[in-house]
Amino acid sequence: MTALDIARLEEFDAFLVELNRAAASAILPLFRGDHGLSNKFEVGFDPVTEADKGAERAIRALISERYPDHGVIGEEYGEDRPDADWVWVLDPVDGTRAFIAGLPLWTTLIGLRRQGRPVLGSIGQSFLGELYIGHAGGSRLMSRGTSRPLQVRACPKLTDALIATTDPEYCFSGAELGAWRQVRAAARLARLGCDAYAYAMVAAGTMDLVVEAGLKSWDIEAAIPVIAGAGGLTTDWRGDPVGQHGGQVVIAGDRACLEAALVALKRAAA
Repeated sequence: MTALDIARLEEFDAFLVELNRAAASAILPLFRGDHGLSNKFEVGFDPVTEADKGAERAIRALISERYPDHGVIGEEYGEDRPDADWVWVLDPVDGTRAFIAGLPLWTTLIGLRRQGRPVLGSIGQSFLGELYIGHAGGSRLMSRGTSRPLQVRACPKLTDALIATTDPEYCFSGAELGAWRQVRAAARLARLGCDAYAYAMVAAGTMDLVVEAGLKSWDIEAAIPVIAGAGGLTTDWRGDPVGQHGGQVVIAGDRACLEAALVALKRAAA
């Protein structure tokens, strides 16, 4: 990136904080209240709430006002100029199932692409007052008026790792589920149902590895710069960079731990 791009990235970093505040204003009044639940599917259950919709509208309105030449890709309202030089990628409430259950494990994911590559992102948990934000130059946690750097922890052995996934029975296919079970059997401890909040915990150095599949771009792109800025890695199940369409994803704090998990995951890689 040029010096001008770096200066603009600092500008967008400050704007990202504004976007999270706007999202929080739309979400928090509905959390543990009348959130206006509906179902996206005719068969099965994929929940969406007025918090999801209202937060994405608020984020899009600010982007349109401040940067009308930027593109936007969002879970709730689709694509607008997705081939623009700068593109914001939004999941207003990642973890809607946790949201409707009253669990503070949902997050707001906001990422920024530069020429198709994720360069800036945030993972916000506004009920807890936490904003994990970062880029390749560094990541930080902003919480209740304080700010501190984020750093992944060393965990070279999978047998020592604290790992996570959202819902293995729901999210993984047969081969994927077998690969997850092999990784789970080797790890010290696993937690389920944390959604993208687990990504933030890897960046914060309290967890070591997250394994997911079936992700969309808005589920993962915001986290990639946060993890990178904290010294971690994000790959697909082959160990390659994650593409713009999500898919099978691994987040790790330690490369050796990642490589150990990939021994199993590569067998089920798409």
